[in-house]
Amino acid sequence: MNFWKMFGASLLAWVAGFVGLFFFFIGTFISSLISLNSEVEVVESDSILYINLDEAIVDSPVSSPLGAFNPLGSLDFSMSGAESLTLLNILSAIEQAATDDNIKGIYLYTDGNGSISTSNIEELRSALLRFKQSGKFIVSYDYSYSQQNYYLASVADNIVVNPEGSIDWYGTSMTSIFYKGLLDKLNITVDVFRPTACKFKSAVEPFILYKMSDANRQQNQVIIDSIWNSLCEDVAACRGISVENLKGIASTLAATFPDEALKLGMVDAVEHEDYMYELFDSYGVQRNDNGLFNTISLSKYISSLNIPHLKTSVGNSSILEYEEAAIVAIIYADGEIVDGNEYQDGSVYGSRLARELRDARLNDAIKSVVVRVNSPGGSAIASELAWREMTLLQQVKPVVISMGDMAASGGYYISAPADYIFSDKTTITGSIGVFGMMYNIKSLLNNRLGVNVDNVYTSSSAIGPNLYMPMSAEWRKNMLKSVDRVYTTFTSHVAEGRNLPIEEVLKIAEGRIWSGVTAKEIGLVDAIGGINEAVGKAIELADISDNYKLCEYVAPLTPFEEFINSISGTYAKSLGLDYNIYGEEIRSIVEEIPFIFTHSGIQTRLAGDIKIEF
Repeated sequence: MNFWKMFGASLLAWVAGFVGLFFFFIGTFISSLISLNSEVEVVESDSILYINLDEAIVDSPVSSPLGAFNPLGSLDFSMSGAESLTLLNILSAIEQAATDDNIKGIYLYTDGNGSISTSNIEELRSALLRFKQSGKFIVSYDYSYSQQNYYLASVADNIVVNPEGSIDWYGTSMTSIFYKGLLDKLNITVDVFRPTACKFKSAVEPFILYKMSDANRQQNQVIIDSIWNSLCEDVAACRGISVENLKGIASTLAATFPDEALKLGMVDAVEHEDYMYELFDSYGVQRNDNGLFNTISLSKYISSLNIPHLKTSVGNSSILEYEEAAIVAIIYADGEIVDGNEYQDGSVYGSRLARELRDARLNDAIKSVVVRVNSPGGSAIASELAWREMTLLQQVKPVVISMGDMAASGGYYISAPADYIFSDKTTITGSIGVFGMMYNIKSLLNNRLGVNVDNVYTSSSAIGPNLYMPMSAEWRKNMLKSVDRVYTTFTSHVAEGRNLPIEEVLKIAEGRIWSGVTAKEIGLVDAIGGINEAVGKAIELADISDNYKLCEYVAPLTPFEEFINSISGTYAKSLGLDYNIYGEEIRSIVEEIPFIFTHSGIQTRLAGDIKIEF
């Protein structure tokens, strides 16, 4: 009896403690939101805009207010914000900083722990080059420059590195992980169906080969050579060092140490950070009463601005309130293309994207549309659903594509109907091809686990493709016909959308990937540029330059998220906006196993494990 009393008391205490801890976290979370909302940033005179890449810089707004917070984000288990900023807001902020009398210049100190993609670095760098046209200064300091950060910093008037620091400048590489050996050990077989013409369609190779095929190695080498040439050309233009010398420096790691980098012209000074004060003085920036310089971070500067964007979700008629201004809608296709009608950050649900495109087509207030595509592709049928709505939209309103890091395979499929396509130099696009893949774990079950599967059926075709039985000859023939059919449809869509003869499309298709630079040369994209250029083109095509507003499509909030919004006054206001937005090394084999089994069926996608080192 005493045991049960003690057990009951202990259980009650544990439950009470858990409930108390839960409400403590919720209370702290809400307090954090409210405190964020209560902060109003003011830009003081003689301020320096400080960019350290501490935030995650993303293409599309994080749809959920909960996505911006990590309750275990710090060692003391306090509620800490994993803040993210959208590329569009950053570019708008830098554009405004160029004309802001309170901003005297920009200080790059890129030691933050945020994440940013290669294409977004490229677009941020372009924005900094435009900022320099205002006559204001940009200076950069770091104790050690990664190659990506040095590429960004190369726009600066002065690049300074710590005497004990280093500079990474070594070139580009592309890494793919191959699982064939793992599948052999597990007694798992893979059936692959790929049109004969799609010899470059490498998404299947990790599961059937131990290393790159000759065709895949060839296309990957061309890609990284193109990207490396673009990076060197950009740096050469700013630093006055020839492309050939920059490539030689990379090959010999000649700029690793600060003194060597200084001699080679890669940096302007080898000093500790306090030297930057002398630079600020030399640019005429006035110190405050404490003898220091006024600085404002990128996120806080954004919060001080009234960036004139709107927000809408599918079917939301609130946008009609702004009929006095023409609307340029921005729709995001950010992530792998999958079947379904859901909302989830990091995935593009085909039916959901189709609904957003349809909504933009039927909304009279929207005069043109920009679609930001950052996707390796995915489901063929989901891509087709989005393609159909993209085609219908393009028939009644201008549609401009802005390609991010990747707009490949299904990502290109949905882009093809647009009036105009922009890509970054470092964008990976193309991969016009298709494949089918099915796994069979019969040997694993039988020989390793002692599990047998048996069944009855009315015909050999009644047992469709599945994990437990080898594929029948009828189903194998059917799968081959399916991938050929999708490939024909895909190439026809490209020929129609890009106004190219089908013979030309077939030459540049074959599942081959291209850099943005090469894609422009062969007619897959129209121009090199980022989302800013895409918005400008959408405005031009709609002839609405005198009076327009931007509207970003985001996912509708859940009831709980609406509740958090009602308490906090919306996290977006803490960023100073008038709309609601929220904001590796190789993974272990164990983490990759679920990935292996998520791509069965007909797919039009790029291999998900390609990693470009930059």
